[in-house]
Amino acid sequence: MPMPPPKATTESPRDRQVFHEMGQLVRALEEQGPQRPEELALLVGAPYWEGGRFQRALTFAVADGLVVRDADDRLHAV
Repeated sequence: MPMPPPKATTESPRDRQVFHEMGQLVRALEEQGPQRPEELALLVGAPYWEGGRFQRALTFAVADGLVVRDADDRLHAV
């Protein structure tokens, strides 16, 4: 009996690329200090990323507690 075809994607909602992007965000904040989201996007080259990838990586980084926002909407590495 033949094997069934693989699922349409074998990647989870958090694919390997998003983990790499989250790491870039954290490293940039560690090296450059607190940043506003727009500044951080420029630091990591997000304008050249695929659409929506920066916001997705940032959302996961905040949800995982790797990055926090302060009252002034500045991002800090934890």
